[in-house]
Amino acid sequence: MSRYSDLDRPPLSEAALNRALVRPGSLWTGITVVDSTGSTNADLAAAAHGGAEEGAVLVAEEQLAGRGRLGRTWTVPARAGLTFSVLLRPSLPATAFGWLTLLFGVAAASAVRRLAEVDVRLKWPNDLLIGERKLAGVLAERSEGAVVVGMGLNVLVKQEELPVAAATSLAVEKAACLDRDPLLRAVLREVEVHYREWAEAAGDADACGLRAAYLAVSATVGREVRVELPGGAALTGRATGIDAAGHLQVTAGGVTSTLSAGDVVHVRPTA
Repeated sequence: MSRYSDLDRPPLSEAALNRALVRPGSLWTGITVVDSTGSTNADLAAAAHGGAEEGAVLVAEEQLAGRGRLGRTWTVPARAGLTFSVLLRPSLPATAFGWLTLLFGVAAASAVRRLAEVDVRLKWPNDLLIGERKLAGVLAERSEGAVVVGMGLNVLVKQEELPVAAATSLAVEKAACLDRDPLLRAVLREVEVHYREWAEAAGDADACGLRAAYLAVSATVGREVRVELPGGAALTGRATGIDAAGHLQVTAGGVTSTLSAGDVVHVRPTA
């Protein structure tokens, strides 16, 4: 079947994206668009192992083995979403890397809010929401001293194509922009701005304003939540903040627990 066969879902232009985003001094060093792959994160992790430079971007029109956090699957029809990964090589202590997922979320939420005119919020640690429904997910993975950050954003997915009832798309939300090209450009430009500011601040999320920007659009902090932990345990309390490493703080019975993304199976609001 031709990649142009669905006129409602036109393909992305690799050449146009490179012309728009790759230039001297830019973070982005090359954008590759493929028709199909297993996982853009896995492909870029392999490239990182082979010495690929920072700023490589891989976009897949269809991802056959997409993964979310904790190995959960993430699938959308071909050319109905934005599925892409970026390769970053921050010269910072590894303790700062926990902010990269949150940074990516802040950047993407800002770009989508501006172009699509929808109220996007961030569920810690890695989801973009409209209301209580998931619009996008972010996954960061370390590879050979680099970090690969991937995103799956539902754009043209129809209601009947959504994988779960708790998901949504820009089309379902009747967003002002459903063109994947300007959306991808806007997200990558926002990521570059936030990433440079964060790197110049030596990973200090307060000094570069990242923590404040995250809290301003958080759908988690300030709410009563139930945190499901590995092994079946759970913690119910109030999400009270994000610490200096990007970890979630939950207060219950006067005691504050600090949770990393790796400690948590699910975070769900209780009210």
